[in-house]
Amino acid sequence: MSSTYTVQVRDRAQGTEYSLEVPADRYILHSCEKQGAELPFSCRNGACTTCAVRVIAGDIYQPEAVGLSPELREKGYALLCVSYARSNLIVETQDEDEVYELQFGRHFARGRVRFGLPLDED
Repeated sequence: MSSTYTVQVRDRAQGTEYSLEVPADRYILHSCEKQGAELPFSCRNGACTTCAVRVIAGDIYQPEAVGLSPELREKGYALLCVSYARSNLIVETQDEDEVYELQFGRHFARGRVRFGLPLDED
């Protein structure tokens, strides 16, 4: 028999809060949806940042969260689509663009793209 934990999700964008019971052997997002919570998601396989949350309290396990760097995981970010509760949790949804910038900004924030420059003819 699997343990069940209480997961409180604060949805910043919608201004709502859910308190849900989540089995330890089920993805948090899937369990929340089955209980009527409408949370942001996109790919459902841990590759994007749409379902990103910040863990306020508790322990979470996310071995398949390839969309988050180890640095962001250490700072308390998680992806609900591929995360398991390991204790009672309090999490807060994040703005997808903010998390994307934290994750990938150092690679893409290298200035403006310029159009109309002549090509080298060598």
